Amino acid sequence: MYARLLRPPTQNSFFLFGSRGTGKTTWVRFQYPTALYFDLLKAETYDYLVANPTRIEEAIPKDFKDWVVIDEIQKIPALLDEVHRLIENNHYKFILTGSSARKLRRGGVNLLAGRALIYNMHPLTAAELGKEFHLKEYVAFGGLPAVFATQDKKNYLKSYIQTYLQQEVIQEGISRNVGSFARFLETASFSQGSVVNMTEVGREASVGRKVVEDYFSALEDLMLGVRLPVFSKKAKRRLVKHNKFYFFDVGVYQAIRPMGPLDQPEVMGGVALESVFFQNLRAINDYLDLGYTLYYYRTATGVEVDFIAYGKRGLKAFEIKSKKTISRSDISSLVSFLQDYPMAKGYMLYGGSERLYIKNIEILPFGYAVQSLATIL
Repeated sequence: MYARLLRPPTQNSFFLFGSRGTGKTTWVRFQYPTALYFDLLKAETYDYLVANPTRIEEAIPKDFKDWVVIDEIQKIPALLDEVHRLIENNHYKFILTGSSARKLRRGGVNLLAGRALIYNMHPLTAAELGKEFHLKEYVAFGGLPAVFATQDKKNYLKSYIQTYLQQEVIQEGISRNVGSFARFLETASFSQGSVVNMTEVGREASVGRKVVEDYFSALEDLMLGVRLPVFSKKAKRRLVKHNKFYFFDVGVYQAIRPMGPLDQPEVMGGVALESVFFQNLRAINDYLDLGYTLYYYRTATGVEVDFIAYGKRGLKAFEIKSKKTISRSDISSLVSFLQDYPMAKGYMLYGGSERLYIKNIEILPFGYAVQSLATIL
């Protein structure tokens, strides 16, 4: 098992959210070997508790002092009322894992009114992989832990996507038409790292705009996708208003995205590198509780910076290039951004091997930078 960077509380109950396959259950069982464990994916446990959620109290020994784990809490949202009561009255400590927030949000659940902290589990980061991080492989297959334990990585990822289509799309009530959602997924993959045009996605997927909006929201609820807003604080220029979209893992994106003779390798490579950086940026920001809010920057005239991190630690701008050499024209967008925000720190990550400085912009080899994000941030 890989050492994860997640540092949970020692006494407070907490939620642990994350897409399926990110390693939540493995991590919890390793970190809390003596915990009392309820797995709602087991039919017997599910049937017992869904019939009467108050039974959870009967299943916990009196004066129990260790942790109580409920895996996949979204399967029975009504259990949260009982958990809330047991935290208040019995002072039990709960770990509640979930791979979807959809049912919890739709049910109006208040996530225990702040009595449990919220943490997120991400795919493995470059820092967690350490010496086992190989950029070419990571770009192709992503960071899901099971990818590193199987020889047939492509088939694992295809099976992963099919499992989501069958088990989550229907069970979560997202769509009765799996084929329609599958077409949407494929179409959405062409929007990876791009500003999302709902109407265009709907046209390509043969579904209405409202359905597309619901599907994108479902991807976020299932923690399969993330929408990235534009940075507009104290803007001096006219900006675009629409979000960008990224699948949560570059390997999942690559498995969904159909490739053809018209795809340009350099464009695909650039989007994949952006995806790698973004999923590592999100994870490090969460795990180390750095407090950044993440954005992208794009003016109406086309000046664009891939990622902006804004918070109490400062303002940092990141541009990603797959090319091995960098010219001054490559940093023009960063230069423009830094002129408007002189307090910001600018970074260019590229495919070369030398650490360089042009003007006040630090240019870093991509592999080095993605493994050193904790220091950079």
